[in-house]
Amino acid sequence: MFFDLHIHTNHSDGLYSPNEVVDLAIEKNLKGIAITDHDTVTGIEIALEYGKKHNDFIIIPGIEFSCIFEDEEVHILGYFIDYKNKELIDLTNTLRKSRWNRGIDMIKKVNELGMTLTLEDVMEFSGKGYIGRPHIARAMIKKGYISNVSEGFDKFLDRGKPAYVDRYKISVGEIISLIKNIGGISILAHPGLLKNKEIIDYCISLDINGLECIHSKHSEEDTNLLMNIAKRNNLIITGGSDFHGDSKDGKELLGNYFINIDDNPKFKERI
Repeated sequence: MFFDLHIHTNHSDGLYSPNEVVDLAIEKNLKGIAITDHDTVTGIEIALEYGKKHNDFIIIPGIEFSCIFEDEEVHILGYFIDYKNKELIDLTNTLRKSRWNRGIDMIKKVNELGMTLTLEDVMEFSGKGYIGRPHIARAMIKKGYISNVSEGFDKFLDRGKPAYVDRYKISVGEIISLIKNIGGISILAHPGLLKNKEIIDYCISLDINGLECIHSKHSEEDTNLLMNIAKRNNLIITGGSDFHGDSKDGKELLGNYFINIDDNPKFKERI
């Protein structure tokens, strides 16, 4: 019962459609996935409808929120959410508008740095009324300004870099409460990547339900440390590839990072 619980589609900053993600997961012999697009739920219904054509393949409705805590980005995953909840939809609409405006401002900053990048260049890689930093990075790759997405973030698009623009601010506590209120399970995403590891304890103090211990950018040391923290605090352990469509070492991430749902009673019970 292997599940990849962290997947993005082209409804946020992924390259593949919800249907293509389902097909790829089945090809990789997974039994299920979670659709966890950034700040939007528009891809969930499509994936769920398409998934009905494949017997025994399970799709968990999810979302990934970007929060700010003491000037560091903190990502919170929500699973088994009521993705039609009005409070949730209202928030995602606000976030979508904010992301669009932020994307335009970042494109302007890229141009101010002496490069030439248009909204049309970026939209070639996005669509769905959404602009994310990976879309800007991919447009920069096509123009020959950088060689890969990571370089784009490291040099220009990450917090503190010259083309970065602050996002709409929502607090970690707000999001954990919202996920609980809409019937979901809250998980701290890729905590091994946090610069300030005290954020883990802070999230635990806010009654977060679990930690994403297995992740494509976690080292073995990260994974072991996080699993120990989760077990010590009786937290749910999850994992996933954080798949956006890009590959790592020539291999697609989807299908290489997962958890066994049989080892996760809280998720198995919900399924």
